[in-house]
Amino acid sequence: MQSALLHTGRCLLALYFFLPGVMKFMDWDRHVALMESHGMTMVPILLALAGVLQIAASLCIFANRQVVVCALGLAAMVVLINVNLHDFWNLYEGIDAEHEMQNFVKNLGIFAGLLLLAAINMGQPSKTISGEEA
Repeated sequence: MQSALLHTGRCLLALYFFLPGVMKFMDWDRHVALMESHGMTMVPILLALAGVLQIAASLCIFANRQVVVCALGLAAMVVLINVNLHDFWNLYEGIDAEHEMQNFVKNLGIFAGLLLLAAINMGQPSKTISGEEA
């Protein structure tokens, strides 16, 4: 039962990042506009980097490979996104502060889940993409 719960939770966290990672490329202009509305710079580079990181890390987590590194990388990204894009304490035209606060708190839960995933997988042999232990 524990194994099934861990596998399901790991796969759902991976899916949570995979779909938005793909959407960053499919709906590029909307994501650029969102980032620019928050005063971010180097938007195309950061958006592409975020999309690639989300897709690659989620695929590794889904495949149960390099889980600790990927979970911690995504956790760092969640913190950066929270501070830069869900900054409910700042007022932006057309941005609902209550909705941003809800996203901020939701992302703290995702952050916690990623920390737990990393902690659970620490001390276990790390598997590389090829399936060999590192």
